Amino acid sequence: MAKTYNDEFIPLKISVLTVSDSRTEETDTSGQYLVEAITASGHHISDKKIVIDDVYKMRAQLSHWIADDRTQVIIITGGTGFTERDSTPEAVIPLFDKTVDGFGELFRQLSYDDIGTSTIQSRAVAGLANDTLIFCIPGSTSACRMGWEKIIRSQIDSRHNPCNFALRLKNVRKNCLTRG
Repeated sequence: MAKTYNDEFIPLKISVLTVSDSRTEETDTSGQYLVEAITASGHHISDKKIVIDDVYKMRAQLSHWIADDRTQVIIITGGTGFTERDSTPEAVIPLFDKTVDGFGELFRQLSYDDIGTSTIQSRAVAGLANDTLIFCIPGSTSACRMGWEKIIRSQIDSRHNPCNFALRLKNVRKNCLTRG
């Protein structure tokens, strides 16, 4: 039987996008948390940006990362609610080649313990575009922490069994096939 996981940790290159009309690098606690958590887990920050909640500005930045050879994972924080300006899912979903349907469901299930029924107002989504894994999570630091610690971290860890996304991503799969 073929081995479907990796015994060694494969550090990934991750870009972080904060979607906000008001945050700056100094006030972006969610983006900063993600950068620190990603680095502490042994992965590398490929890029970090803040963009206003505008569908086309988000798509432009995401398309750049999806097309480049460096970014393997994108984590977007913010813009997932229901105000007039919250448009992250509308910007991102059309870019997906495949959706990760269970991500939003699991995120809301776990979030229920913290915020109760208000979790239904979270439009957390995930998917793959050009073998780049994209997660969209709410903009609060506590939502970022919960999403990272309880879902994302393990799903991008090449050692996580019985399956993970790491070996499915661009430049990881190619390198594993040439070594294998």
